[in-house]
Amino acid sequence: MREPRTIVGIVDDVQYGSLDSPVTPETYVPEQQMSYPGLNVVLRGNGDAATMLSLLKSAVRDIDPKLAVSNPRAMTTVVSESLTRRRFSMTLIGIFAGSALLLAMVGLYGVIALSVNQRRREIGVRVALGAQRGDVMRLVLGEGLRVTAIGVVVGVVGARLLSSLVASMLFGVSATSASIYGAAAAVVVKVTLLATYMPALRATRIDPNLALRAD
Repeated sequence: MREPRTIVGIVDDVQYGSLDSPVTPETYVPEQQMSYPGLNVVLRGNGDAATMLSLLKSAVRDIDPKLAVSNPRAMTTVVSESLTRRRFSMTLIGIFAGSALLLAMVGLYGVIALSVNQRRREIGVRVALGAQRGDVMRLVLGEGLRVTAIGVVVGVVGARLLSSLVASMLFGVSATSASIYGAAAAVVVKVTLLATYMPALRATRIDPNLALRAD
């Protein structure tokens, strides 16, 4: 049977380990009642961390010259180290995502460029009938945006279904945040415009006379 203890106060929830670890019941016991081989001391104050560490070591020596302060770290370092593995995983995911976006950009450029080349006569007819450069530009850009719209819808639905797989890697950000999905969609649209701009610009320079005479 455990010895009964008197509760003298209650503190807020404290997380040990990772920042997203579940909160578990904890008790704080005076060191005189339950000795430990080592203690973690958290010092908060204003000023330089090195100066605070020097004051801490001096205070510890005043208590007991045999005690030593080991592995002193700033709280920012502690938090950063706890996120190392997660940061590495997210970095890899970011690299793969960036590579996929680049490949999609190159692929979309190729598809739109091929489409413009195959529709040279059609575009030539449009220009001969009075279509302006802006009309041709919007025609080609619209084609790329239609393809992108389908991809964005499919991507958002897929990301929503697979959001639980990356939820454990995130902290302070929801895996289903509307702002994140909106930002991702905006990036994809900008990449689409960039990939289709050159084929669209080339389409505006098509000479209707040459296009109509081409076999």
